[in-house]
Amino acid sequence: MAALRALIVDDEPLARRHIRTLLSADADVEIVGECGNGLDAITTIQNETPDLVFLDVQMPELDGFGVVQALDPQHMPVLIFITAHDEYALNAFRVHALDYLLKPVDRARFHETLVRAKALVHNGRGREESDQLLALLERLAARQQQVERLAVKVQGRILFLKVQEIDWIEAVDNHVRIHIGTQVHLVRDTMTRLEARLPAAKFLRIHRSTIVNTGRIKELQPWFQGDYVVILADGTQLTSSRSYRANLQRFLRRAT
Repeated sequence: MAALRALIVDDEPLARRHIRTLLSADADVEIVGECGNGLDAITTIQNETPDLVFLDVQMPELDGFGVVQALDPQHMPVLIFITAHDEYALNAFRVHALDYLLKPVDRARFHETLVRAKALVHNGRGREESDQLLALLERLAARQQQVERLAVKVQGRILFLKVQEIDWIEAVDNHVRIHIGTQVHLVRDTMTRLEARLPAAKFLRIHRSTIVNTGRIKELQPWFQGDYVVILADGTQLTSSRSYRANLQRFLRRAT
């Protein structure tokens, strides 16, 4: 029987090392790689086609949900989600019978999960598991689309911002600036968490530091090496980056 090919995805080196140590005790598992972020995970999964992926839910730039949504559901490896405190994630996994591990990962729980994963890989992912994964993706997408207002903390106050009025968002150190017309709100948050709260069909990540409302995009001008200058209706010029080129390409395909 061929060894099970596993990939470890977590932005914390110690967490990756812990999973690697647990896996090394099993002779039936071959570790094909490690990734410290979601973007590298997508590329590695597509290139290495692992049977099993240990996927951290909470990562900067692109989290575990973003990785799942970027992959082809019909050719998805068996996923074991890893999380620390994400109660929403745990509820979603329970409802859809997807497996997960809580940090710090317990050895006995890990072994139990790995046994189940092996069975799925060697027996073939059943239609039920595939349907459950698709249902989770649909639930996540629907959850994003329903957001009409964004609650943010600004200088001790809680502001409710209408999502459709947001022009663009930029990262500044450990804060984000939300641009709404002539107003700018400085919020202590991360781009990844904010992106997860916004409707994916209306907001586009074009750079590690930039999210734009697609309804505000007026023009795209070619830049260096396949990147673009994104010009908004008010004249604001933003630059895309290679890491998020796929996002912009998907937007172009939908718009043309």
